[in-house]
Amino acid sequence: MRYLVYAILAAAFILPPLVFPSLSFVFVLGLSKGFAALGVALLLRAGLISIGHAMFFAFGAYATAFMTSSGTVTDLIAVLALTILLSALAGLVIGAFMVRYRAIFFAMLNLAISMVFFTLLAKLYNITGGTDGVRTPLPSIAGIAVDRASFEPILLYGGLALFVIIGYGVHRYLASPMGEALSAVHTNEVRLEYLGVSVYRILLCSYALSAALAGLGGGLTAIAVGHVIPEMSYWTVSGHLVLIAVLGGIGGVVGPLIGAVFLEVVRTVAVGYVAEAWNLIVGVALLIVIFFLHGGLYGLIDGWRGKKEEGVRP
Repeated sequence: MRYLVYAILAAAFILPPLVFPSLSFVFVLGLSKGFAALGVALLLRAGLISIGHAMFFAFGAYATAFMTSSGTVTDLIAVLALTILLSALAGLVIGAFMVRYRAIFFAMLNLAISMVFFTLLAKLYNITGGTDGVRTPLPSIAGIAVDRASFEPILLYGGLALFVIIGYGVHRYLASPMGEALSAVHTNEVRLEYLGVSVYRILLCSYALSAALAGLGGGLTAIAVGHVIPEMSYWTVSGHLVLIAVLGGIGGVVGPLIGAVFLEVVRTVAVGYVAEAWNLIVGVALLIVIFFLHGGLYGLIDGWRGKKEEGVRP
């Protein structure tokens, strides 16, 4: 039953852009934010709310832009791999300080550093282009230059394949003792320390992984849009990522992706047909999910799957 649900979800992601090619860009953005929201969801499992993860989202975007615009690295796979690595290293450095704090202190410190990063991006014009940002040329694929019309489907379905691979890796991580300990940190951190488990090490690893996922999302966004600006690190983007994680549900790895695609599609349709009231439509859709689906959109799917499995038991 689980694989049937995943197959249905994959079809729901693959088919709409084939029928409506204009949705390809929307789904790519949803996929990119799904990666970043998955990183936020990892910390939410430990009861840590980061309203500063747009910093890593923008860090990955700018790293990708610098590599492609300077011609230092031009291959798509190499660019994304280096973006993930650099974002993880940034997460280790910043996380070494951040994971010492909990609750509102953790949230506000992430926000503060994120806003400092935003200010640096806007003010260091000679390096970052200031408020004008940096153009992001399309990377090549195995040394072959591809035009944007042909590149978009590759980015969409290649990104989906990458999400499957990374999502499986994150799933295995969450099923490991280190991943299971994240929930224990939220419920009883002191008991873990008494058992000899290093909470600091667990949270630092989780923070670095979270930063890597956010950086990957930013890198994909930079390639898809073709331009990066300081506003990608603004606090509202961080709040948006937290909202996506909660909307999709943190109970499963695919939850943030479902939430991101759902939100992007609803917003695009609302802007296209009711431009004057699109914020109202998006807000109503979010309220319905928040009030009636406490486990997020993934919780709805997971609950349906559980009922089906119950029905087939002897």
